[in-house]
Amino acid sequence: MKKAMIIMGSQTDEAVMSECSNWLNWFGIQNDMIVASAHRNPDKVREHMVTAKDNGYGAVVAAAGMAAALPGVCAAYTSLPVLGVPLEGGLPGGVDALYSIVQMPAGLPVGTLAVGKAGARNAAVLVARIFALSDDAVARKLEEFKEKGYRM
Repeated sequence: MKKAMIIMGSQTDEAVMSECSNWLNWFGIQNDMIVASAHRNPDKVREHMVTAKDNGYGAVVAAAGMAAALPGVCAAYTSLPVLGVPLEGGLPGGVDALYSIVQMPAGLPVGTLAVGKAGARNAAVLVARIFALSDDAVARKLEEFKEKGYRM
């Protein structure tokens, strides 16, 4: 089974992104949380992305606030699906991060979710849907999730 990487620009983002990890755990998807900033340590981000597939990852959830370059930088260095979670921290409602993540150039997509905890949780569900295409155990958990009214 593939695992999911959750990468965030700052340790303070863990309060929100732990929601993604908790939901991935419920679906039975192994995941790792990594702190690496596209601005403060871009070489670390690059290294994680170019080795992600070889290290068993099947998807990347990248979270960032304000300028929110991290998801786009991740997408530039990997062919894995990258899901971006905009975080609050700059303009009210995280709209600056949302626009930064959603406005990627053609050919370099980042699947963009809602701002904050709802986005973190939905990123986990979307990873589960991607993995369920080739993993029957995850597919069964998705059906259970649906039967519970999309709740864990």
